[in-house]
Amino acid sequence: MQANTRAYWSFIERSDLNICVEQRSRNFRYDQQMETYDWAWVEKQVDQTVEVWQRAAGVSAPHARRYNPAEQRVKEAAYDEALSEVEDALRTPPGVQDRITAAFGRFSANALGLDAEATDLLRNGFLPVGKSLARWARRFDPGLSMADIIQAARNAWTACGLQPLLGVPIALTPSILGYSLLYPYSDNLLDDQDISHDAKLAFSHRFRRRLLGEMLPAEDHRERSMWTLVALVEEQYPRPLYPNVFECLLTIHRAQERSVGQVHSGQAFSDADCLRVSCAKGGSSVLADACLAYGSLTNQESQFAFEWGVLLQLGDDLQDIRQDLQCCSMTLFSRTADAGRPLDGLTIQLLRFSEHVEKRMENLPAGTAVFKQLLAMSWRSLIIGAVADSREFFSPAFLREAEQFSPFGFDFLRTRKDRLASRRGLHGKLFSALLGSSQDFDDHLPSPLQPASPHFVAQEV
Repeated sequence: MQANTRAYWSFIERSDLNICVEQRSRNFRYDQQMETYDWAWVEKQVDQTVEVWQRAAGVSAPHARRYNPAEQRVKEAAYDEALSEVEDALRTPPGVQDRITAAFGRFSANALGLDAEATDLLRNGFLPVGKSLARWARRFDPGLSMADIIQAARNAWTACGLQPLLGVPIALTPSILGYSLLYPYSDNLLDDQDISHDAKLAFSHRFRRRLLGEMLPAEDHRERSMWTLVALVEEQYPRPLYPNVFECLLTIHRAQERSVGQVHSGQAFSDADCLRVSCAKGGSSVLADACLAYGSLTNQESQFAFEWGVLLQLGDDLQDIRQDLQCCSMTLFSRTADAGRPLDGLTIQLLRFSEHVEKRMENLPAGTAVFKQLLAMSWRSLIIGAVADSREFFSPAFLREAEQFSPFGFDFLRTRKDRLASRRGLHGKLFSALLGSSQDFDDHLPSPLQPASPHFVAQEV
């Protein structure tokens, strides 16, 4: 396995990522046999995660920071101040990016209560990743929408959030970029109600063959783009050296196929079925992120990545409950709501499950305490924000209790969301302002105007 080690570090040095000497000591993992992330591995992890989920059931709220009404009012004022700063900056274009970034920093410190280290991580770590991905994507395919790019950026942020936990700096690598942009293409097709089930299955079959390494000629623009993005992964992680990376991509593909069955299948799904589908889909997705972030994982890291993925997927299921009910997609949350039962107990269970994942994260040897606290805060905010946005699915008593865990009152969150929606074009202007740059790409990514590895990208027929 010494050749694997040399190949990996050769790539890192070519990318000019300033990896510290401590990371090089982790090469011991290449002297051991890589773990196989096939579907049997995923099923085993699903079994274990379901057991953890069941143990999280209970009626007591988790231990977390609470906010009284006075504290919430202070943070709400900081929120409005930051929003006003952004709107003022958009009205005076010169230097708009710097002013928006500065406003974001003050918002992080004042409204979210983050210290200087956490604010710096957001401003100089995660924000540049999103900007770099968006600029690359717009040059690669001008037809990608703002929603498509934001969807890809969310995945890239998850993958880059894993990097410090695996001992490497935050950076948008070619493989993370390629993987993150794959799924706006595939998800849009699979979610399109005007495309037949048979056509979706045919597309999914061809996508699987490409993930297996077949050099299929692209049938259309979508496939040509996707084949190029797969090639970005292949360039960074050659298949003979990193078979585990491509096993992860195949397992998340299979999990997504099963997830589509929740909509199209005529069979009735039980709560247990819905939970297992969400576990497989979410766990496989973040496991792939972790493999793309480093290339090889310890057992401790792969277990954390899988469970973090389950947590994020269940959080998304809660967040998307109205949409899932409309399209008859049966998740654990939409099934419960469809039966007329409040989501109180499930959400408490989700918060308690998040505590388990947080403990997993704390036991990882890499990553600072501040960074880990920032990640834990982000996923708690996802859950509490989903509660605030879906009030009709909860009991009044639960809403009063949950609101104490939010730095902003639920009424405030709802009215600000409505106000932002009514300010037509604000999101688009902000998005364009953050993308606007005459600077050349200096982030070690391949040019978006040229195909990655012409030897690997099949030409469109």
